[in-house]
Amino acid sequence: MKKFVAGVVVGCGLSCGVGLASPTFEHNGSFWQQLTRGAKTGYINGYRDAMEVSVQQVNTLSIAAKYLHWRGADKIIGQLTQELSMNNIEPEEAVRKLDALYSDPKYSQLELGQALQLLFAQTTQNRAEGSDSLSPSFTK
Repeated sequence: MKKFVAGVVVGCGLSCGVGLASPTFEHNGSFWQQLTRGAKTGYINGYRDAMEVSVQQVNTLSIAAKYLHWRGADKIIGQLTQELSMNNIEPEEAVRKLDALYSDPKYSQLELGQALQLLFAQTTQNRAEGSDSLSPSFTK
């Protein structure tokens, strides 16, 4: 039994050491620029899938809100669902706009998730205003 406990302790210690020593990957502009065109589209599609799962999870809150008689829940959940949705933009358009954004070196440290949320917010706002033009931060 002592050997088993010793093995568990050593195993935990080694796994923690390896975990702390492993390199971290920052998904920022430098990461984005190293990807191939296909990998960029795949990243956007994977992000879209993750957001769809998140939207489904948020929608389950509607059941709890009705059960708990939460006032204003429909408005809050609806807005959150809209902000997580990527239905307003095609992957090719997202890749093009992110390439334009990250071509400016001052945005190279901006995390990819934050850049995508900014992109989706701008796209939604531009379409609501009837404008299809890009803001200065997404033009070359």
